[in-house]
Amino acid sequence: MTTRRWVVTVATLLALVAAVALGRWQLDRAAQKIALQQALDSRGQQPPLSNQELPRADEDAPEALIYRRASLVGQWDQTPGHTVFLDNRPMDGRAGFFVLTPFQLQGQQDAILVQRGWVPRDAAQRERLPTLPLPQGDVRIEGQVVRAPSRAFELGTPVRSGPIRQNVELPAFQDETGVRLLPVVLLQSASPDATSPTGDGLLRHWPAPAVDVNKHYGYAFQWFALGALILGLYVWFQVLAPLRRDRRRRDSPDTDAA
Repeated sequence: MTTRRWVVTVATLLALVAAVALGRWQLDRAAQKIALQQALDSRGQQPPLSNQELPRADEDAPEALIYRRASLVGQWDQTPGHTVFLDNRPMDGRAGFFVLTPFQLQGQQDAILVQRGWVPRDAAQRERLPTLPLPQGDVRIEGQVVRAPSRAFELGTPVRSGPIRQNVELPAFQDETGVRLLPVVLLQSASPDATSPTGDGLLRHWPAPAVDVNKHYGYAFQWFALGALILGLYVWFQVLAPLRRDRRRRDSPDTDAA
């Protein structure tokens, strides 16, 4: 075997091993996502958490609490400026705001930031915000324990004050308001009629927590297909093509004449 053929063979083997390894890695990722989805589904079926079962403001949130249902008693924070509107948060194909307000837990010094719902943006006057009713006194709210809202892309200097913002970070918002906030957020439950706003004028068409498994199967197929292509090309150009050339030489009249 010539040096060139050795180099081609080694390179082919390395590429084939890499493609198969990456395909198997994607299958492993899919299996992990399936296990995660099963865990999320199991958490959603467990009894709702109470005030006492939530972590304190100075504690880390156990992963097992994320996506658990919760039924909490307390009072809405009525302080002006403590309700914020996260901009550029679409729902049902429309532009609008996520509305967040601290909720003071009954019998505790801590509060939990509640993602109350969504309101549309005023197309004519971008800065105009709706007046939303906020019940006074002790109330019970229900929802799902989640991490802080996902970050939206910001151009320029981030806005960290005022009612309209792109993002909110729990530690910074706690320092700004002086409210002791839990390290999690409550995603308030949708109304019984999911096609209409609740009595407070907010929509809560939150997507169910889900993990994307199909993309990992797609990536795995691509890597395995690439490995099959590499192997097929090697067999064709390094094995079959030389055999055909040798056969043509043997069958050539010029060869017989010689």
